[in-house]
Amino acid sequence: MRKTYNWVVGWSEKKSAERALAALSFAESSFFPIPPDPLLIAMVTAQPKKWLRLAVITTGASVVGGMLGYFIGSSLIEAALPTITNLGYKEAYETAVKWFENWGVWAVLIAGFTPVPYKIFTIAGGAAHMALLPFFIGSIVGRGGRFFLVSYLMQQFGRRYKDKIEKYIDILGFAFIGLIIAGVLVLKFVH
Repeated sequence: MRKTYNWVVGWSEKKSAERALAALSFAESSFFPIPPDPLLIAMVTAQPKKWLRLAVITTGASVVGGMLGYFIGSSLIEAALPTITNLGYKEAYETAVKWFENWGVWAVLIAGFTPVPYKIFTIAGGAAHMALLPFFIGSIVGRGGRFFLVSYLMQQFGRRYKDKIEKYIDILGFAFIGLIIAGVLVLKFVH
């Protein structure tokens, strides 16, 4: 965990960090497994005055990536299903489709804010043929709520708690992974 943290912090100090943050945010919303939060946290902690800009970059790229996920679901779902199954997301995907059928925009809004795999919801939203405008707005609100909150909190408290974060990075990392697993389990067992 510490190696990954150090790698992410290293990225946060490069000239291309904002582009890397945008690329990671885009990719995570449609196909990539690593969320942008650790890089966002490291970047805001290193440069607190940029918190708003970094939140906008993360949100914007994530929403655009979510639109790619939507397209995959609406147009390429038959080709994508074997990959979804091989990655162990089939039940989560089926649950996400049901959530869209039952709750519509609330499904993408909640998934955008929580640590459940957002990419599964973007693909499921397209497969369920959710109306594009509500999907887009729900993505902006959910992802924006999450990334602006994380960015603001790190701007306010990141430097103060940087030593504690670094001291307990392994525990925090495993706790974050635990939240992701809990999100997947919720998707799996809540029908």
